[in-house]
Amino acid sequence: MQRLAILASGSGTNAENIIQYFKNHPVIEVACVLSNKADAFVLERAKKLQVPAYTFQKADFYENGKVLEILRNEKIDWIILAGFLWLVPESILEAFPNKIINIHPALLPKYGGKGMYGNRVHQAVWENQETETGITIHFANAHYDEGQIIFQAKTSLSPQDTPESIAQKVHNLEYEHFPKIIEQTILKRLKQ
Repeated sequence: MQRLAILASGSGTNAENIIQYFKNHPVIEVACVLSNKADAFVLERAKKLQVPAYTFQKADFYENGKVLEILRNEKIDWIILAGFLWLVPESILEAFPNKIINIHPALLPKYGGKGMYGNRVHQAVWENQETETGITIHFANAHYDEGQIIFQAKTSLSPQDTPESIAQKVHNLEYEHFPKIIEQTILKRLKQ
């Protein structure tokens, strides 16, 4: 069984979608959810879906190795970043080489980098009157949004779109594609 850990900082809609997708999967399971925010709603979602959840502080992630210890204790094979806003430290990148998958709510390399997340991205896309946007699923590396791209999906935009309607279009793409691309990536790796 390939065991996934989902790292999330927010409400956890993508995390919930992924947990549901892999609920009775023959090869892949969501083993746990970790959040850097004790009040993140993703923790409630995990509890409701009976998935173990952990919270951690900045020091646990970057300094004392507690997060890495949790990942090892849970026998994690893959890390999924679903709305997780911190840069992954070298120690975790080294422990999970090309096994950390992130989703970004834009077509990278556009609208990526530090501080570009969530509604900030949709606002920037809207302000620049883009005719399309989308999602990028990529491997995480030592820089924000610069890892090798696995998959992109696009949606067209019209002058009538607002940052809110852009966000909804992007969320729809996330829900449709993120679990499937995680599955395809893992199964492909298992065949190698």
